Amino acid sequence: MANEPARMEITEEVEPALSSDAADILAGLKLQQKHISPKYFYDERGSELFDQITALPEYYLTRTELGIMQVHLPEMARLIGPRVSVIEFGSGSSVKIRLLLKHLLRPAAYVPVDISGDYLQSMAAQLAADFPNIEILPIYTDFTQPFDLPNPRVTPRRNLVYFPGSTIGNFTTPEAQSLLRVMRQEAQEGGALLIGVDLKKDPRIIEAAYNDAAGITAEFNLNLLSRLNRELGANFDLASFEHRAVYDDINGRIEMQLVSRKAQRVNVAGTLIPFAKDEYIITEYSHKYSLDEFKAMAEGAGFQREQVWLDSQALFSVQYFSVPKRS
Repeated sequence: MANEPARMEITEEVEPALSSDAADILAGLKLQQKHISPKYFYDERGSELFDQITALPEYYLTRTELGIMQVHLPEMARLIGPRVSVIEFGSGSSVKIRLLLKHLLRPAAYVPVDISGDYLQSMAAQLAADFPNIEILPIYTDFTQPFDLPNPRVTPRRNLVYFPGSTIGNFTTPEAQSLLRVMRQEAQEGGALLIGVDLKKDPRIIEAAYNDAAGITAEFNLNLLSRLNRELGANFDLASFEHRAVYDDINGRIEMQLVSRKAQRVNVAGTLIPFAKDEYIITEYSHKYSLDEFKAMAEGAGFQREQVWLDSQALFSVQYFSVPKRS
């Protein structure tokens, strides 16, 4: 059995269609402060653009997290232990998960969970070819809500929820607390969480990461409007909006915006949405945490922090939490 190639099986979840979320999107656009969830960034093009962002010189997050992992992966693997089922929330670039899977001892399965079905299927197929002895079980769903885990052929000793990239920062504090509770549920008793968390630092470093000179982040942000045009029949004129990202020191977060260059009305799913000149849609928050702030939030969701790894400049952290077993 140990030498038998593992399978890749797609869990029977329906890939979320943007049309099914029209009410949610319209509700956000009708708010006094217009808002669209960042989960809608990630159609196939959005996922490709985000991969490009991670390689930009201003975007310190990815290379810093990778550097931490490359130095500390042996210690991480010892803490995680053998025969785990790795459940990755929001699977993006496969670089980090490849590093992790290479260092783990006999992982039972890899379960990537993502809302972008086409991108997930392509990434999972590549990993299945490169890791033939690990069962790959993709799930297409919104990971902010509880979901059913597949049953690997090899029974795992524990579940490890993996959430790299500081994506937890994209959620407001109440949303992040809710998501951590979902992670706690999927990890189950005796499970664990390995998570990337961006740290508070000089705001100039943070703002530069979201306003790159090449304009890739701007294209990524505007691609959201292209998706609304394509999938909801909206008529956004992309030239009439511009990307902006500013750091809110009071709330400790970057605020990414799409700013209307003029007064206009846009048809979205049959509803006219008015914009004043300079009015904007908030498309993403990126919260930055102190170590104590994040520890308190994760412990409130039922986790117990075991270890923290930092880069030499303390820009970023990788944190490991366990789920205590009931006595």
